[in-house]
Amino acid sequence: MRLQCEVEVVSRLLPTCGLRGRGRGTRALLSLGRPPGRAGGGGVYLMVCTAKDRVGARYKVQENIERFFTRFVEEGKATVRLKEPAVDVCLSKANASNLKNFLSAVRLAHQGTDTGALPLSTLRPAKTSDVEKPKTKMIITSRRDYPLTKNFPHSLEHLQTSYCKLARVDTRVLCLMKLRKLDLSHNHIKQLPAAVGDLSCLQELNLHDNHLESFSGALCSSSTLQKSLQFLDLSQNKIKALPIQFCQLRGLVNLKLDDNELIRLPFKVGQLDRLRFFSAARNKLPFLPSDFRKLCLENLDLFGNPFEQPNPLIPNIQLKIPVTLLECAARATINYRIPYDSHLLPSHLCEDLDVAKTCQCGRACLSSFIQITVTMNLHHVAHTVVLVDNMGGTEAPIICYFCSLDCYSQFLDRYLQSNG
Repeated sequence: MRLQCEVEVVSRLLPTCGLRGRGRGTRALLSLGRPPGRAGGGGVYLMVCTAKDRVGARYKVQENIERFFTRFVEEGKATVRLKEPAVDVCLSKANASNLKNFLSAVRLAHQGTDTGALPLSTLRPAKTSDVEKPKTKMIITSRRDYPLTKNFPHSLEHLQTSYCKLARVDTRVLCLMKLRKLDLSHNHIKQLPAAVGDLSCLQELNLHDNHLESFSGALCSSSTLQKSLQFLDLSQNKIKALPIQFCQLRGLVNLKLDDNELIRLPFKVGQLDRLRFFSAARNKLPFLPSDFRKLCLENLDLFGNPFEQPNPLIPNIQLKIPVTLLECAARATINYRIPYDSHLLPSHLCEDLDVAKTCQCGRACLSSFIQITVTMNLHHVAHTVVLVDNMGGTEAPIICYFCSLDCYSQFLDRYLQSNG
């Protein structure tokens, strides 16, 4: 019987020192069995093999165990105290179920149970793969080094596969449930599979320099990514717009959208309240969404976008007079914060409500509104601002909405007075 875990073997006669080669946190393979050639007789031994000592150290088990310490066995921790030699074998980071089974077998061997009833192993030197520390990081930067026949280690937390000419995300990568950082930059990926959203630990996703034309709304709706994803690099792709659901990724701290073909930013970008670093340089943005003013950033880069010259005196009037019953109901739902979902309303109405506009007076409007663009100094939303153009500007046009002629007239009066 075998168990993989981390082991520290401590002498009780020299409590300040672990036995040579078996320091704290050393990954080991524990075996319970007989030495080769003694399958029919001889004592049962506990053998501890490490990377530095693959031959292993053996400890007699029968009537040689003073005590078991199992208070934290559910956490994968336990200690076996031996009489001779006077050492404590301290186990940690073990699978709790496997650890319980292993300790049960050791206890039976100590009590002298018929060895034929015990799951014993032949005690042989450990393989390197049995005792080497689990691989948590792998960096591949050429197609020549990309593994075609071997699987990726399931222990990986950081995987980079760049410059490998990948046309799609490898399905083997989607099985790496411990991944925290996934770097697929400098490839030819055109689409992301929805299964990326199943990587429950994923904190950083780098897709710089690929052939993406869109970013899936299903990925944004993944509850795991909404909680875990903090860094997203979509720069240097071919994305023209991001889905409505994008702003559900509310854990984002750093977002890079440079060098795409974006003609607009997500309508509810202000919902990304944890966002601190944002760049969307060299896109095709004519203006910023009204929700942009809700952001609170450390660094902002919007250089090289063809921002339009704002003109509050030329409004885009979409008012419907009288206001329709649907508009009234929608406004009331938003203004009074009435709960709604697809179980209560048709899904297309829910989608419309999700992108309701907010008037300067604070009330909502849906399809009946007046729209203008005004100038906003980007220092209002960011501590550090990269210049918008080569002229030294830090201002950009932002959309404003009004729910009625009265609201627009009040704004216009204030605007004319301040510029008169």
